[in-house]
Amino acid sequence: MHVSSEFIRLMDNRLRKVMMGEYNDLKSMIPVLFNDMTSDSAWEEFYEMNGLPDIPEFNGKLSYLQQTPGYHTKIEPKEFAGATNYEKKLLLNEKYGVFENKAKELMRAGHRTREKWAVRPWAYAFSTAFDFQTREEAVALCSDSHSTKSGASTTTGFDNAGTSALNKTSLAATRLAMRRFKDGNGERIDIGDNLAIVHPDNLSDTVAEIIGTQSGYDTAANTKNVDYQRYESIPYLRLDDYDTNNWFMVDKAKMKQNLHFINRVQPEIETTADFETKGMKTSLYMYFAYGFTGWRWIFGHNVS
Repeated sequence: MHVSSEFIRLMDNRLRKVMMGEYNDLKSMIPVLFNDMTSDSAWEEFYEMNGLPDIPEFNGKLSYLQQTPGYHTKIEPKEFAGATNYEKKLLLNEKYGVFENKAKELMRAGHRTREKWAVRPWAYAFSTAFDFQTREEAVALCSDSHSTKSGASTTTGFDNAGTSALNKTSLAATRLAMRRFKDGNGERIDIGDNLAIVHPDNLSDTVAEIIGTQSGYDTAANTKNVDYQRYESIPYLRLDDYDTNNWFMVDKAKMKQNLHFINRVQPEIETTADFETKGMKTSLYMYFAYGFTGWRWIFGHNVS
């Protein structure tokens, strides 16, 4: 319990100012990067199916084509909860309204907690230590070991992990690698140019320099410039807390189809007075998960 003896100065009206909430939290990235979805189930399950193979030559008798399954993914939300407890005398006697917004401060902590979990699929994109999900394929989001149940060759088109530092050359090579992605039957798929670079703040200047290149003719080099301005820059400041060099290229539309943030219960507040102690208790409860259901929207570089 927060008690008067711990906050004695707040009961003295001689203080010029009490600083509270002077800093803004980081921008929420959940609506930018995730399919932000609600759920009414204890878990959500997803299943992939491959399309039909090519049509064979007709030899007088129909050939019956067989679809093959993809991989199963189960994402199970977890509960999070916290509370505050304030002595009634402290609430009555403090002079600056510091504890008037108990619910607001809990909400702020709750949303910050969600954001810290939301960065983890990016921070641990090269790991199979999943927080909320089990995935039948059992490889990392960004991996050179992706597989298929169809028996198609995975020699090319199934690698979405690299180690290259971010520069114009590696950016161009990553785009081409993504455009060679294949589906579960080993067929080429369409990756357009609706691409973005998701990167830590540490690489913001590098990205700005690259995508700031103007298209047109470079007279000095006698070459035509590549138009890097087609790429969107998405700085993800919380990535710097894990690594300042790793970066990702994403197909924004496919990202929203395959990267999920599941809200079983949005952050909710409850307040009650304790009959025995007369303290004021406020709690926050939330129930959420994140997970991915496919990998063909991202190429990540785990830069050493």
